[in-house]
Amino acid sequence: MSTENTDASPLVRIRSLLPGLARAEQRVAKVVLENPATVAHRSITEVAEAAGTSETTVTRFCKAIGVGGYPELRIALAAETARTAARTDRDLGGDIGPADDLRQVVGKVAFADARAVEETAEQLNVDTLQAVVELVAGARRVDVYGFGASAFVAFDLQQKLHRIGRTCFAWNDTHIALTSAAVLTEADVAVGISHTGSTAETVEALRVARERGAATVVLTNFPRSPITEVADHVLTTAARETTFRSGAMASRIAQLTVIDCLFIGVAQKHADSAKAALESTYEAVSGHRLGARPDGRRRRESGK
Repeated sequence: MSTENTDASPLVRIRSLLPGLARAEQRVAKVVLENPATVAHRSITEVAEAAGTSETTVTRFCKAIGVGGYPELRIALAAETARTAARTDRDLGGDIGPADDLRQVVGKVAFADARAVEETAEQLNVDTLQAVVELVAGARRVDVYGFGASAFVAFDLQQKLHRIGRTCFAWNDTHIALTSAAVLTEADVAVGISHTGSTAETVEALRVARERGAATVVLTNFPRSPITEVADHVLTTAARETTFRSGAMASRIAQLTVIDCLFIGVAQKHADSAKAALESTYEAVSGHRLGARPDGRRRRESGK
């Protein structure tokens, strides 16, 4: 199984690993996440006191998130603070309160979605993505499993791959997903999509697919979640869900970003046939578009 990208932002990495940390380490994580700029200038003793724990726990937390120790954490946080300084004036915060007017809601939603895309791109392990592109490009068929909000992303990948002539099926029914997984072979790829990485149905389908010899890929926000235990390759997002946004908004935007990158990579592997397929599929549906273009002008007779 591929490991997470250790070059990612320390704050992104902390958020992604938070559920798997020990309780005392989670308290340290929350202190860091609440005010990283302040922690960058605090001593290890001050951080331990703020988290209600020991200096040993702070050191253990640092190792758990992939930095050597507290001095390295401070340096990483200082660098992160400098990188985000230019964005401070547009950081609207994530939580949407009952008293926020609609203009504030629009601003906060747009900001959170934009940050999800930016942070996902920053932390995405390109070597892992390349390995997945190779697998999908050479697969006999690709089966994608997603439930709840992740189902929309699964069907988006199916539609994209079908448009370039790749055989792909998306499933969001438990029984059908399991029967699909049961007939996969070593020539196939199974993709599981789960923001939390703990959706039982997705984990079970991937486990069956892996038992049948299929290569398994997961797309999740948490690189140490249960689903990664049945994965050959792990692609990660970096979405922060907040009030009114749980499981369905920023996470979906981040997942679609990775799916788009995967699709383009596969299309590049089959450039000529992909281009021809895209043109053919465009022509196939062109007759179902009205004569006027979106800008009000008439379309050319070819429909393009």
